[in-house]
Amino acid sequence: MNKRTLAAALLCFCVAGTSSAQGDAAAGKEASATCAGCHGADGKAITPEYPNLAGQHASYIAKQLTAYRDGERVNQLMSPMAAALSDQNILDLAAYYAEMTPIKGAAEEDNLALGQNIYRGGVTSAEIAACIGCHGPTGKGNPAAAYPMLSGQNKDYLAAQLKLFRSGDRNNDPNEMMRSLAHRLSDAEIDALANFASGLY
Repeated sequence: MNKRTLAAALLCFCVAGTSSAQGDAAAGKEASATCAGCHGADGKAITPEYPNLAGQHASYIAKQLTAYRDGERVNQLMSPMAAALSDQNILDLAAYYAEMTPIKGAAEEDNLALGQNIYRGGVTSAEIAACIGCHGPTGKGNPAAAYPMLSGQNKDYLAAQLKLFRSGDRNNDPNEMMRSLAHRLSDAEIDALANFASGLY
């Protein structure tokens, strides 16, 4: 394993600091009325271009909502929606969606083997570390480090995010971890990886 691949793998196991503040899921449910228009009343997105939120780690949801609110992550729909959220609003919404039953995805067969190979073994020739190191063997992520659950996520959304990391248009990843890996992935590899990850359980 070369130094760059080793460094990326080690970063995946670093635990980010966590806040002692807690969210109120009941308050989050009340606040989620405006979210349901895109993310569904049950946390299942109404279109595959949007993320499913059901069962996603509260730490990750809170991190992303804060990033949208503070301008660290920019999206024409989410940025204005998050602009007025307080820290407590964010924690409440995160707690509400985290308590939902995660969605079970289903991968397609077309490029499944390629996606599996990249997820589990990386791409040695391109110095791309295996995704399994941070997101786990079943795609459940790492809530302590605010690494997201990928299993059951919409593959179109996953592919779009990888391409945004690749282009640098999404840049709120710690230590440029995702950008440093995604910029060496082809469209075909990204689509295969998103397909495989979405079907994990």
